[in-house]
Amino acid sequence: MQTDIFKELFPLFDAASAETLEWLLAEAVERDYPSGRAVLMEDAWGNAVYFILSGWLKVRFLRSQDATTLAILGNGDFFGEMAILDESPRSTDVVAFTPVRVLSVPAQKFIQFLFKDPQLHHRMLQLMVRRLRKTNQRIQLRQQVPAVRIATILTSLADTYGSKTDVGIDIFNIPVQDIADLSEVSPEDTTKVLDKLKEKGWIAIDPKRQVMSIANEKQMLQLATFR
Repeated sequence: MQTDIFKELFPLFDAASAETLEWLLAEAVERDYPSGRAVLMEDAWGNAVYFILSGWLKVRFLRSQDATTLAILGNGDFFGEMAILDESPRSTDVVAFTPVRVLSVPAQKFIQFLFKDPQLHHRMLQLMVRRLRKTNQRIQLRQQVPAVRIATILTSLADTYGSKTDVGIDIFNIPVQDIADLSEVSPEDTTKVLDKLKEKGWIAIDPKRQVMSIANEKQMLQLATFR
């Protein structure tokens, strides 16, 4: 992959020199996964960092026979960077919602890449802090009513990964159970909230294309920030 295309997909690496980035990409392997396939198994965390070139995935927490969705990831994001510093066993995996293409970089090569440029190392630390802050915000979100929780999850995904169209902002049509897991709302109440949002015309769903459109961004943001 060309360095300019990589930087466009992953702005975090804008500061990287072309030479350093070329070195990293020379170590990378591009892989395709079909929908439903595990991209990263629970025993493979810490082996590599994965950059999402296209598609949608979910991070799941595994407990016995149960799995709970912890996060949704889309193109332009990456995962596995925190696990390379932690050798403890993982109880999570990453599964493709849609056909996915990722670029994987061996863990040690990625660490070397970060330390080649102190500015990159600093920006990565800033990213980790932002992700921890988002985790704290989700904990605080538990105090809100179901509609606010669900609107917050959907608008956040739209802001991070959405594509603007004539209809609104398109994201993957995330299954009800996964939205319920993310918002910590029961599947039954999640269905009721989504039905209400569709009735109001604030979201629209196209099952054939597996797309959910945030059709009324202003109202959804107002709901998400309601306190």
